Amino acid sequence: MITVLAHKSPDTDATGSPIIWAWYLNEIRKTPARAILQGAPNTEAAWMLTRWGQPMPEIVTDLAAGDQVVVVDTNNPAELPAQINETEILEIIDHHMLVGGLKTRTPINITIRPLACTATIMHDLIGDDLAAAPDWVKGVMLTCILSDTLEFRSPTLTPHDRAVAEKLANGLGINISEFAAEMFAAKSDVSAFADADLLRMDSKEFELDGKKLRVSVLETTSPAVLLARKDALMAAMPGVAAADGADEVLLFVVDILNEEATLLVPNAYVKQVAEASFGVPVAGDTVVLPGIMSRKKQIIPSLKL
Repeated sequence: MITVLAHKSPDTDATGSPIIWAWYLNEIRKTPARAILQGAPNTEAAWMLTRWGQPMPEIVTDLAAGDQVVVVDTNNPAELPAQINETEILEIIDHHMLVGGLKTRTPINITIRPLACTATIMHDLIGDDLAAAPDWVKGVMLTCILSDTLEFRSPTLTPHDRAVAEKLANGLGINISEFAAEMFAAKSDVSAFADADLLRMDSKEFELDGKKLRVSVLETTSPAVLLARKDALMAAMPGVAAADGADEVLLFVVDILNEEATLLVPNAYVKQVAEASFGVPVAGDTVVLPGIMSRKKQIIPSLKL
């Protein structure tokens, strides 16, 4: 049995891409496979599973030596189970920068393409076999692409991502604007989550001049709801950092509709990072960053002191 998994803190693409590829392995390659998650999916990803009638994949945080795995939507060992290099990695499908550190027993297929979404890459790899896919596979692909591109607003968007999404939506009879509005409403409903959970909901590890950072992003159409919790969120940051082996947490609240991010500034270190990275003066405990929407393309590449 092949295990298909993506990164920790699963967002929509990290939830959808494993189940897409597990379908492909099972139904097209006729190879038994299962999709797993490394944690509870965010609210938008959970909505996607319900919308397309798919069960929640099993949540698994440990692998066994010798397990056969396909890694999708990441190639970073820090975002994978601790035992990843003891497993037999069969394939990697990703759209992030190459990090290094994964080990394979034999030569494997590695597909890393400069596209906005792993599901777009899977669309291309599956090719003509997608005609045999049920609507839920195509629907999950569409949801992943619209999520990762923020309905074509993200600077990570490529013309190919848009063309694939529009083709999928047309085939499914879906109005993209209406569908995306439902997605983003689900993404924005975080009232049931504790502050520490929000800080981990969509986060990546990054090292800056010897300091380990947890760079968290919350994408929403209702930023005021999250910013009303900023004092509690900042109070929770030291505990989350300590528990996760990080030095600092950087939280960006991305306003999807106004296409800007607000960075919470709990201390002098984050203020220094904000001013050096984004060239803006910081006077209080938040700073608005116009046009900043993508952690992968705009936030992490800009971080400096």
